[in-house]
Amino acid sequence: MSALLPVVALRVAVPEDVELVAALKERVLRRDLEPLVGWDPDRSRARVAEHFSPDHTRMILLDGEVAGTITLRPDGEESWLEMFYLDEQHQGRGIGSAVLRAVLAEVPDERPLRLQVLVGSAARRLYERHGFVVEHDDGIDIWMRRAPGGSAAVTATP
Repeated sequence: MSALLPVVALRVAVPEDVELVAALKERVLRRDLEPLVGWDPDRSRARVAEHFSPDHTRMILLDGEVAGTITLRPDGEESWLEMFYLDEQHQGRGIGSAVLRAVLAEVPDERPLRLQVLVGSAARRLYERHGFVVEHDDGIDIWMRRAPGGSAAVTATP
């Protein structure tokens, strides 16, 4: 017998969600970020507060409870995928792929999409399956780009 998958929904963020996003960032990134550059909770929270954009952010709800966040922010002729955090207990179940597909479907075909992911993060494979390619690796972050009209379909990985 297989476990039932939770009901996944997205809701528009509100300014008060900034603390939820900061807490999600810590739960999702701290373990990977700490060995690379250390962890400063005040600096991390300040960076979230500085970059948090409720107008472009969605909260990922699983069975009505906040389990993650994702931001799709326009910037000139491109868009940036940012603050895509999914609580660890929900990772590896296809939820991140489903959310990413839904958000990518909103990107106009003529817009390239960019993101950065930590070196060593398993999320890199998720992004590669959705058409992102590495542009630059600075030893801490990997900068990735999805070409305009890039496929949002999941492709097999070797």
